[in-house]
Formats: sequence, structure tokens, C-alpha cells
Amino acid sequence: MQFARSKILCQALMADSNFIDYVKIFCRSGNGGPGSMHLRREKYVPKGGPDGGDGGNGGSIILHANPQIWTLITLKYRKHIHAENGEAGSGALRHGKNADDIILEVPVGTVAKDAETEEVLFELTEPDEYKVLCPGGRGGLGNDNFKSATNQTPRYAQPGEPGVEGWYILELKLLADVGLVGFPNAGKSTLLSAISAAKPKIADYPFTTLEPQLGIVRYRDEKSFAMADIPGIIEGAHEGRGIGLRFLRHIERNSILLFMVPSDSDDIAADYKVLLNELKQYNPELLVKGRILAVTKCDMIDEQIQGEIEPGLPKDLPHVFISSMTGQGLNELKDLIWKELNR
Repeated sequence: MQFARSKILCQALMADSNFIDYVKIFCRSGNGGPGSMHLRREKYVPKGGPDGGDGGNGGSIILHANPQIWTLITLKYRKHIHAENGEAGSGALRHGKNADDIILEVPVGTVAKDAETEEVLFELTEPDEYKVLCPGGRGGLGNDNFKSATNQTPRYAQPGEPGVEGWYILELKLLADVGLVGFPNAGKSTLLSAISAAKPKIADYPFTTLEPQLGIVRYRDEKSFAMADIPGIIEGAHEGRGIGLRFLRHIERNSILLFMVPSDSDDIAADYKVLLNELKQYNPELLVKGRILAVTKCDMIDEQIQGEIEPGLPKDLPHVFISSMTGQGLNELKDLIWKELNR
């Protein structure tokens, strides 16, 4: 599997107004139908044995990871989801009909949580994966199942099992090979537009990117990798400052992290440490991921200034000087990313 996720993310553009990555829904699965307590009674069979059929199963609510869906918007306006109950059994060993399951189409990368406890129930990380969110109740057994040599006419049957109901949270965590991490206006969207077919909004002011953006970057020999542009992080984002907190979870599913700091920063190494600390405070496991540092907007500096900056960069971190406007260093950046992805 060589970055098969790139195939999942072949659409590079997400409309701002349609990107929904968090919904809270109420789900109730169907009750199982009751079994039948019935004794066979016909004209020439006045004292027949038990012939009560089983009840049908209630409908379940199931999540399907659809690789053609990129947002949870279809569930934004569908807050209450109820499955049907199973039918009751009847005489002559007629079993009740099973209720139809409800299948909810969600993007790959969706996480299901219990809304009350915040417990993660499961994650959908593979295309066409199915997970049961609310199992339907099983149908009850009819009295035919309880006959025996000592009890030939049981006059009881099982009721159906009740369904499951509750409030659930569905969150989307983007699946990408590379996640862009940087302060607002660090040039992340410009880079994504320069090396992929994505068309994120670009402007010369902070917080231009309000939604995550995805792009597929073509590499040599028809290879490719997926890159995610995350809205800018500010110091204190893990405490809810700025808009980074809402989207920090999208970084969790990226294979490597590309930190981006502009060349006109007062202290590039210090800015990198601030960004790294925000990720550490949010989720220490993020520090295990591979990291690359890109010094951006290098069309504004010459080689002499670049030489003065380089000694102050973190020693244990691969770095590259780039300009998305002129193309400087972009091929070198792709090589670094591909090398890190294949480690």
C-alpha cells in the first residue's frame, strides 16, 4: 500500500460553505418484534402443538465510510434518525419481518463518539468500511422454540429486545500524507495552490483559510501524495484561542507535518518551538510524527540573508528555503517530503 489514501482524496477542492466536520445526532434503533405465543387450532386438529413464529429484528443504524463523500453536511440537518421496529411473529410458524437498517454515508476518517461521555466508539479509516452505531433489538422467540418432552404446549414467548438510543457525535479527521502547520499568513495556502490543483482562498491578511483544504501533489514517475492545509494556529490555540483548536484534530491523521515559518519572522526557531508546543499541549502523540521545516517567502530575501538565517535553524530538523511565488525550493521540498513518507 503506497499511499493509497491519495486515491481517496483525489478531489482537491472543498467548498467553504459545505465543509462540515462536526455533527451531533440523536439515533434510535428499532425494537425487536415479539415472538408469537400461538397453539395450532384447526378443524381436524383441535389440540395442535405450539406454532408461534419468531419476531423480526429491529433496524440498526450503520455508518458507511464512503470514499466519494468529503463532509458531514448530509447529517447537519438530519438531527433525529429512527429505525423501524421488527414485526411480531404469528401462528403457523410465520416469522415477523426484519426491519430495514439505516445506512448513513460518512467520509473516510469519521470518528463516532458518545455525546455524554465523549468516549470514542470507533473510527472509520478505510474506504467502504461499515460500523454499527446503534444495533437493532433482536426479535423474540416464538413458543415453538420452547417445546420439550416435559412441556409440549408452552404458553409463553419472548418479547423482542429493545433498541438502542442516544446522542452521538460524529467528527471528521482528514486523512492526508502531509499536514501544513503554521501561523496565519505563513504561506500555507499559497504553497498548496502552487504544487497541487487545489484552489484555496489566498489573501494578504491573517486567517484567510477558515476551512481545511486538500490537494493532491504529483511527484515523479506518476507518484503522488495528499497534502492538507490546516487553518492557521496561534499561540494558545490548544486553550481555544483563535480558530486553530477546532481544526487541530485534522493534524492527527497526517503522516508527517510540514512546519512553515516565513523568512521575515523575527526568530524562525522560536516560532517553530511555539507551533510545536501547541501541538504537544493538544496531543503529545503528534510529536512522534515526522517533521520538516519550510522557510517560506524566500523571494523577499537574497542568498546572503538566507546564509545568515540557516545557522539559527533547529539542527535536528530537515529544512528547506522555498518561495511559492517563484518556485524556489519546491522540487527540493517534494523530495524531502517523499523521503520522509518512505522512512
